[in-house]
Amino acid sequence: MIQLAQKIKELATTYTQDTVGIRRHIHANPELSFEEHNTAAYVEQVLQSYGLETARMANTGVVALIKGRNPESKTIALRADLDALPITEQNAVDYRSKNEGVMHACGHDVHTASLLGAARILQELRGEFEGTVKLVFQPGEEKFPGGASVMIKEGVLQQPAPSGIIGQHVFPMLPAGKVGFRSGMYMASADEIYITVKGKGGHAALPELNVDPVLITSHLIVALQQIVSRHASPKVPTVLSFGKVEALGATNVIPNEVKVEGTFRTMDEVWRKEAHRRIRKLAEGLCESMGGSCDIDIKFGYPFLKNDPDLTGRAREAAALYLGEENVVDLDLWMGAEDFAYYSQEVAACFYRLGTRNEARGITSGVHTPTFDIDEAALETGSGLMAWIAVQELEAQTVG
Repeated sequence: MIQLAQKIKELATTYTQDTVGIRRHIHANPELSFEEHNTAAYVEQVLQSYGLETARMANTGVVALIKGRNPESKTIALRADLDALPITEQNAVDYRSKNEGVMHACGHDVHTASLLGAARILQELRGEFEGTVKLVFQPGEEKFPGGASVMIKEGVLQQPAPSGIIGQHVFPMLPAGKVGFRSGMYMASADEIYITVKGKGGHAALPELNVDPVLITSHLIVALQQIVSRHASPKVPTVLSFGKVEALGATNVIPNEVKVEGTFRTMDEVWRKEAHRRIRKLAEGLCESMGGSCDIDIKFGYPFLKNDPDLTGRAREAAALYLGEENVVDLDLWMGAEDFAYYSQEVAACFYRLGTRNEARGITSGVHTPTFDIDEAALETGSGLMAWIAVQELEAQTVG
């Protein structure tokens, strides 16, 4: 297997400029969630140029199979996402977004290019490993209900059914050339909370004639924090935050209603449902006690992401062998959310981080910002490592 690792490294290096070109093309032509028509067609074109057959799922999702020796013996899936964000890019680069107001600010162009690079390597070396690698290019990671959930409903984890699925995600806090892993709980569930607090508006100088929804809202936001501080187990990471409050009154006008929007995140599905119940009960009770009322809508978002300990352990060992132990780090819990979590609830999963930072070149911006970019040396790491982890996992299944 060491010889195979060396072959993968050499091919990753050989094809680096092609992979960079793929990434730049995708970056320059971003499309929003579930609208990735041109991106999907481009991915199909590239895969077909490698000699692979492609199939569509979830309208703009693409799936392909790389068949090694004895292809029906076992299957491992590799996943990338295709969509971009509604952000106006501020980078002064040749591959700057051509679609005003749309940008690959979360690195999905990197994920897709890396997986295409890995596909090229695996297709070329398919005679040197057993089993099948399922390539999954999914739409809509950034938008509820998440492309992963749609792909699963349409059968992406069947025919053939993978024993596990592997995904990688850019990590601008980690230098290019390094990767990070975490076993078990890793990323949080993410639910959206919309509350309309209703009162009786009027002149601000006559408060006795009004039921002030602004005052009620101020109490409500503070009171809801006890859901976390007094009902969540300290052992379960939990976040409740409100980022938008809209009270369209004036200095001398109390409005009839106030709109509040926030997010609830945790890493326990039982507690998640209980917290929703408590949020509703507290909000309705507090508003009523102060003479008002409220409408509350909690949109059930992505589940929490759990990395299978066995699969993640093997993937981490493979990364250490491929990159050197000094280039593999252990990650902390992350309260961000990812729709890859849907896969992790269905099959053994490993979601790891790909370093993209280069401080010397000023490449330090975080994801979801208009200046996000990467050190493109990360693409050689990303494509080669995904290919190596896939063949190592297939070998582990064979031995097992």
